Amino acid sequence: MKNIEIHVTVNGQADELTIPPNRTLLEMLREDLQLTGAKEGCGHGECGACMVVLNGRTVNSCLVLAAETDGAEVITIEGLKQGDTLHPVQQAFVDHSGMQCGFCTSGQVLAAKALLDENPKPTPDEIRDGMAGSFCRCTGYTKIFESIEAAIRQIKQAQGAKA
Repeated sequence: MKNIEIHVTVNGQADELTIPPNRTLLEMLREDLQLTGAKEGCGHGECGACMVVLNGRTVNSCLVLAAETDGAEVITIEGLKQGDTLHPVQQAFVDHSGMQCGFCTSGQVLAAKALLDENPKPTPDEIRDGMAGSFCRCTGYTKIFESIEAAIRQIKQAQGAKA
């Protein structure tokens, strides 16, 4: 197989990569760019541990070929914080113990961020529905949902301070 060249922006950084055509986005992130926040859980797009944001939509990076990201923008868990300041969803997960072992946390945080970007005031049922593709083997999800609800409050408070 002949390698291909792609141009992709990851976490605001433009990159030019030469990769095998069968490399997944997850492999590219972890192996070529050393961004290890996305994890391979199931390798079949079922668990959400490898979730990233591709052109504004969450995707399971184990199912996306890296070649498909040519010209695209990818955001990983590493790209959410601004300098030393965590994104409100990240901070809420820390403050409210929204993780246990941490393996699924990056996917959980990105799924929650995407949910709140689309629906800033979700109901508890909408939170459960929005997080349906992100599985955690360690928790009963209570702390995850509490973290998301705390993030909603933090975001609302920050927006009120800007007004």
